[in-house]
Amino acid sequence: MINETTAQKPLALRVLQYPLTRLFLLGPLLFVLMGISNGLWSVQFSDRPWIAIAMATLMAAFALLVYAASVRFIEQRPVSELALSAMGRELGFGLLAGAGLYTFCVLILMVLGVYRIEGVNPIVFVLPSIAMAVSSSVFEELLHRGVIFRNVEELAGSWIALGVSALIFGLRHLGNPDGTLLGALAITVEAGLLLAALFLLTRRLWLSIGSHLSWNFVQSGIFSGSVSGAFEQPGLFLATIQGPDLLTGGSFGMEASLVALIICTATGLLVLRMAVKRGHILPPMWKGR
Repeated sequence: MINETTAQKPLALRVLQYPLTRLFLLGPLLFVLMGISNGLWSVQFSDRPWIAIAMATLMAAFALLVYAASVRFIEQRPVSELALSAMGRELGFGLLAGAGLYTFCVLILMVLGVYRIEGVNPIVFVLPSIAMAVSSSVFEELLHRGVIFRNVEELAGSWIALGVSALIFGLRHLGNPDGTLLGALAITVEAGLLLAALFLLTRRLWLSIGSHLSWNFVQSGIFSGSVSGAFEQPGLFLATIQGPDLLTGGSFGMEASLVALIICTATGLLVLRMAVKRGHILPPMWKGR
């Protein structure tokens, strides 16, 4: 039976509200805005880190507004995935989780003798990583979890949406300067799973944004690691990272290491299990809701 409210809507609005239409309208727009943001903080103002941070923050805020406007005026519903009432708590917990996970990986590498701290750089070395982390976390979570995952899920259910969004998220990193197939596949499994699970756990984006942001920042700004083969600058710690690529991740960075793959995948499975217990998994459209 056709929903009476849906049937009464104008045809143009029904087409506009269809998940695939929303995906192909908002997805490319956010992708273009992300490119503009990256150009501002990494090229235009790369030698002025405070301005780069301001530009990245402004562009991230604009992207959030564009996403919220799309939900409000096209989908015509409250923007529950960006609920401000949960922002402080969930963003804060996500920041702690991402930083903790990366630090745990580094501690394992230190025990194995792969990662060694040789000294401490001036505090200003952390500044470029702030702009990178703010821009990458907000844009990538809006795009991959807010747009791709959510719209695919509405059609095909949570499990297919998880696989599709994770695969697109991972393979997109192949375009990075030091991108590798191994690194892209590792990110597909470890980060694609974990970040989608964090969204499923609360049905909001703040946990995944916070975790994504702090992982990227700590990776580069604190421990001087390469971020997904795309961003590599010295951070707070003057470090030596030597060992087999299986442990270090090579030029791609920690995400391509066996250590991160095991730890982040295990964490993602644990969070996903919690989301299942909360009843947050949706079936495909053809099975009914």
